Amino acid sequence: MPKAKSKAVPKSDAAPDMSPVVGLTTAMMVANPAVTKAWTDIMKESARFVSERLQEDMEAQKKLLQCKTPADLVQFQSEFVLKAMQQYADEAQRITKIMTDAGEDIAKDARHSWSRVYDNIPL
Repeated sequence: MPKAKSKAVPKSDAAPDMSPVVGLTTAMMVANPAVTKAWTDIMKESARFVSERLQEDMEAQKKLLQCKTPADLVQFQSEFVLKAMQQYADEAQRITKIMTDAGEDIAKDARHSWSRVYDNIPL
């Protein structure tokens, strides 16, 4: 019996080429340090929030297992969901503030870098 030729199967677990994204991000950060600060602030805040929420979710699982009656369960779930919704709303406000402040900083940098000083006007 003839042997079947094996076809090369592309690896789906191969990492995508991120060099264009990295290059663009680097260019933006070099062009305006305010962008770098904003990006860093958003990443730090996001990491803090995710860490806090994961901790609370793990605590919630422990409390969930301690519920003795369906009424306890409903009460706990209601409190958990209300608290989580409030935390997500607060986080959205924090991220929005970071982005608003960054936009103001970027606008200031753009305005100052292109503005003319009276000493450099040719006569």
